[in-house]
Amino acid sequence: MDKVFKALADSNRRQLLDRLYERDGQTLTELCEGLAMTRQAVTQHLALLEQANLVAVIWKGREKLHYINPVPIHEIHTRWIRKFEIPRLDALDDLKNKLERKSNE
Repeated sequence: MDKVFKALADSNRRQLLDRLYERDGQTLTELCEGLAMTRQAVTQHLALLEQANLVAVIWKGREKLHYINPVPIHEIHTRWIRKFEIPRLDALDDLKNKLERKSNE
C-alpha cells in the first residue's frame, strides 16, 4: 500500500488517473495532450503508477494502451476509510430511529 499512497500523493499522477477514469485505454501521446508536462515526465509518472498497480498496460500491436486499475484504491477505501465511516453511519441511524420513536409517541 505504501507504493499506492506514494503514487497518489502527487497531483500530476492523480491528474493522469483522472484522465484514464474519463477515458480508459489511452496511449502515451493521448495522455500527454493538453498537459503542462514533457512526454518524459508523463512516462516517469506512468511508470510509478504501474509499479503501484494503479495503471495496467496492454499492448495492441505497436500501441501501448494504459488502463486504470481501481483495485488498489478500493483496498485503501476498505482498509482506511470504511472503518471510520461505519461509526458515523451507525450514529446517524440511531439518531433517526430515536427521532422517529419520539414523533410516534
